[in-house]
Amino acid sequence: MRYYSGVPAVVNEKFLTRRVDAAFISSIRARKFNNVNLGIIAKKEVQSVIAIPSKTNIKDVASATSNILVDILGVEGEVLIGDRALRYYLSGGEHIDLAKLWNQKYNLPFVFALLSFHKDKKLYKRIEKNFIKQRVKIPNYILSDASKRTGIAKKDILNYLKCISYDFDKKAQLGLKAFYSKVDKLKH
Repeated sequence: MRYYSGVPAVVNEKFLTRRVDAAFISSIRARKFNNVNLGIIAKKEVQSVIAIPSKTNIKDVASATSNILVDILGVEGEVLIGDRALRYYLSGGEHIDLAKLWNQKYNLPFVFALLSFHKDKKLYKRIEKNFIKQRVKIPNYILSDASKRTGIAKKDILNYLKCISYDFDKKAQLGLKAFYSKVDKLKH
């Protein structure tokens, strides 16, 4: 198994062009593919997907799901995701946490991505089963590297990770179903 990383748009593209067999792809893209019950889910706030006040609406080219979410929520401003968003959030600047607003409006978690695959369902079901059983631990050397690379303190990274769930449970499934319903209404 090889590990690749990147912003959602890059990961989606690698998966869609079959350069990778499985990936956590954006919820908006995962709808048409096989998935297991693993995702990147915000139960309440997420800190790394925000909108900041701006005179113009500016989408983040790295995330189709977040751009659609901002439309569904009727939020105006500039969409930021990932490290840029987390740094801005930690700076205390004015912002709207999109997962938190979703949760306030619909009382459901927001599913940003799902583990999708092209083939070998048994393999990914086994990965799902083993992953859910284990408590997520991040080795200090990885945490230190992430902190240096992003300019975000280790304690802030750990606090951010507490916002993320990977278990695509019944409530998360309802959240994703609600999102897809609202996406369909936007198209009409």
